[in-house]
Amino acid sequence: MLKIRLSRIGKRGQAYFRVVVVEHTKKPKGEYLELLGTYNPHEKVLKVKKERIDYWISKGAQPSPTVNNLLVNHKIWDKPKVQSWKPKKKPTTNNQQPMTKTEVPKEESIPAEAQPEPTVS
Repeated sequence: MLKIRLSRIGKRGQAYFRVVVVEHTKKPKGEYLELLGTYNPHEKVLKVKKERIDYWISKGAQPSPTVNNLLVNHKIWDKPKVQSWKPKKKPTTNNQQPMTKTEVPKEESIPAEAQPEPTVS
């Protein structure tokens, strides 16, 4: 399946992205079929070839959620936004309430005469 997604370029701390068409099994920084545009996240500038994006979508390419949301934000197309991240799962507590001070089990005291005498060797 073909994907339209971002491929990161640029130095550390100076991210810059290419919008590319690539087979979904390829590595993100690997070979791509066609360069469709660029995105500069520091200046929020997106430059893409709309007619080429439409062409690849007509051929069956799917935009990644991030690319879809970028195109919607920059008013390149009128499709709805897609959630591009999954919320973290909260740990389950198995419906167990923490014990309060009144519920803390008390240790039973053993009378002194019932305790065994320590042996010295």
